[in-house]
Amino acid sequence: MSGIAKTPKPPYYAVIFASQRTEVDNGYGKMAEKMVELASKQQGFLGVESARDHELGITVSYWDSLEAITEWKENAFHMVAQKRGKAEWYKTFALRVSKVERDNFFTI
Repeated sequence: MSGIAKTPKPPYYAVIFASQRTEVDNGYGKMAEKMVELASKQQGFLGVESARDHELGITVSYWDSLEAITEWKENAFHMVAQKRGKAEWYKTFALRVSKVERDNFFTI
């Protein structure tokens, strides 16, 4: 999970997950890695970008359709992670779904 995701030509969708963690780790890192691995196998998944400092984490996943996002949301393993997140790992979080109409990339 490093670098800028290689997304196709728009339109596509972005799911933006911003969070503030609790002090409890209890398997968080392994679960985060597993979620990226599972999502990458989900039909409609286009890529992911993630960054975290000591206070704020932001993960953006990219999808080809709203249906693909719904399927991911309802994935049984993802639902387990969601429950643990609410119970153990997050003080607060925000989830936003956006349609990407335009994108630009720059490389040196």
